[in-house]
Amino acid sequence: MNSNLESILISLNLSWIRQHIDEEVANAVRKTLPHHEFIERLLQGELEQRNARALLRRIKQAKLPKRTTLSDFDFNWPEKINADQIRHLFTLKFMKQNANVVFIGNVGLGKTHLAQALIFMACEQRVNTIFASAATIINELTNARQIGTFSKILKRYVYIPLLAIDELGYLPVDKLGAEFLFQVLAGRYEKASTIITTNRPYNQWNKTFANDNAMTTAVLDRVVHHCETIIIEGQSYRLKNRVNYQ
Repeated sequence: MNSNLESILISLNLSWIRQHIDEEVANAVRKTLPHHEFIERLLQGELEQRNARALLRRIKQAKLPKRTTLSDFDFNWPEKINADQIRHLFTLKFMKQNANVVFIGNVGLGKTHLAQALIFMACEQRVNTIFASAATIINELTNARQIGTFSKILKRYVYIPLLAIDELGYLPVDKLGAEFLFQVLAGRYEKASTIITTNRPYNQWNKTFANDNAMTTAVLDRVVHHCETIIIEGQSYRLKNRVNYQ
């Protein structure tokens, strides 16, 4: 590759083509590829690299701890689970209606796994997402309130196209924390989809929202109005190899 061509590729930010053009030229000569097919191979390589980088950026923004997929989920373990309903969720059609998804079940049944897998799939579909525990959201908003950036951080959680709130109800929440979660959920109502994992059925959500019945009712009204609720029952998958579960 001559220096002039290299300069042009650098200026156009065509890094994949710059790195592979010599081998692609050799391949085209060896296989006597038509010009249009040679050009298509170059552009396809560049596109795939850019898509891969964009996916990594979205995964980083989502704060996913790892890449999780539906194929890794063991549908045979839970005693009760609607596999067809879950597989349908992975079409992401619920997002077109700005509907929510709530996974309800005890610990160790794969709720977080499924939420992470949905977030990962959304990242693959070029959707900007965030995955965070309820405690993380509350702590971040609490800190933001103290340093004067509350509005900015709240907008981040309200306006992201897909938000997953993990472990809602696992830890006690004070009145202020409950109010923060309410502001997030109320702000997203009918504007964007939210995925929630919780160990509490709906009739116990008042315990999550500081035993404030009025706030709990307002939250449920917004969450459940357009919602796919998935109930998962059974023993903890993490304990399946212990003596008690053999």
